[in-house]
Amino acid sequence: MKRDVVAVDIRGILPTNSGCAIFVGNDQKVFVIQVEHNMGAVIGMFLRDTPKERPLTHDLINNIFKGFGISVERVVITELKNSTYFARLILQQQNELGRKIVEIDARPSDCLALATAQKRPMFVAASLFDQVEDMSEMLERINQNGTDTDADATA
Repeated sequence: MKRDVVAVDIRGILPTNSGCAIFVGNDQKVFVIQVEHNMGAVIGMFLRDTPKERPLTHDLINNIFKGFGISVERVVITELKNSTYFARLILQQQNELGRKIVEIDARPSDCLALATAQKRPMFVAASLFDQVEDMSEMLERINQNGTDTDADATA
């Protein structure tokens, strides 16, 4: 049976000149998704469970989801086209009418932020995971040199 998706975690966040490098992967491989600086900061805040004075946009989205009985089921980074990653946000709504699953096109950065905030699973399409460049050694060197990468506790 062919595997369709690969489970991943956020392994680190590193500020760059043009934003932030989000290191995503598992023990097998790590790859980088470039995001805006603010998105990197938000994802880092969710990783660290940093309290905020006022809700940020992803907090607002989570509060709306909660109000309608919606949760993030999982996120899947699906493909890479012209140096841009694509992802799907899979939501679940449970109410008196039953259970409904909805799949939405979303930026990987938003998917990672929402999944991190709700502590939900993250996946990468196996075909994409096979094609991305392994950046495990680079992340290891960065961590050995003492650069703070906001690494997830599970990394």
